[in-house]
Amino acid sequence: MNILITGGNGQVGFELQRQFAPFGTILAPKRQELDLTDAEAVDVYLEKHQPCVILNAAAYTAVDKAESEPQQAKRLNAELPAQLADYAAKQGIPLVHYSTDYVYPGNGETPWREDSPTGPLSVYGRTKLEGDKAVSESGTSHLIFRTSWVYAARGNNFMKTMLRLGRERNALSIVNDQIGAPTPARLIAQVTALSFTAHSPRFTIHIPSGIYHLAPRGETSWHGFASEIFSQAREVGEALAITPESTVGIPTAEYPTPAQRPLNSRMALGKLENALGITMPTWQSQLALTLKEHLRN
Repeated sequence: MNILITGGNGQVGFELQRQFAPFGTILAPKRQELDLTDAEAVDVYLEKHQPCVILNAAAYTAVDKAESEPQQAKRLNAELPAQLADYAAKQGIPLVHYSTDYVYPGNGETPWREDSPTGPLSVYGRTKLEGDKAVSESGTSHLIFRTSWVYAARGNNFMKTMLRLGRERNALSIVNDQIGAPTPARLIAQVTALSFTAHSPRFTIHIPSGIYHLAPRGETSWHGFASEIFSQAREVGEALAITPESTVGIPTAEYPTPAQRPLNSRMALGKLENALGITMPTWQSQLALTLKEHLRN
């Protein structure tokens, strides 16, 4: 069984490769093998390899840069998932697509539900929402996992940046009014695998098609996340110049960026937990696992 994972070199794509390796032949083409910005090349690749399931972890994730490169963001975040979903529908195979909390307007303090009104604040959020709609309307068996604040033991992410800065500096100012749940790529891959039943030569999604929120339990700010990173790193013996107490919380207004960020990225998890019969772990426990994996390398 050929399992196509787009964005295989990214944080989520790498973890999907590890999680799905026992189920079939992993196809995770690098850019020189498949340019995802080239629609014709994507069609040719699909026809040649005939995957039995598609896990679309590819995305244009440079949130600020997307403001000045909207067409590039649209291709990867909207047109590519539409193209993959159209193929999946014609072939009768399932598709998983990964989305974001940035599709919501980011106001208030109530956790977003999957049926909450959308209202993205940025080009990135708008193009991701377009991709969600294309997949939802394709008619294929699908899952759309909306995640938040993704990080991992590898790649470029907030946890690794904080560890580097924590070794170099004795004070930091970090935004404290954006609230969400840091989500490790490993957890995203694990939940994805739990959603499937594999019987050669087919993969079947055994929960209803649709949108699901995928994040750990609990909430924090970027400042709170950084403080917990420093605290846990010290507990496992990491030498840091900074202490959790020497990080200063600042409002978003003091850290302007080209793209507006949502202040409220809280997401209700009940739909996913009920569908799979699971309880999502806390973000702190997931940080501990990810931090230890990174520091071992």
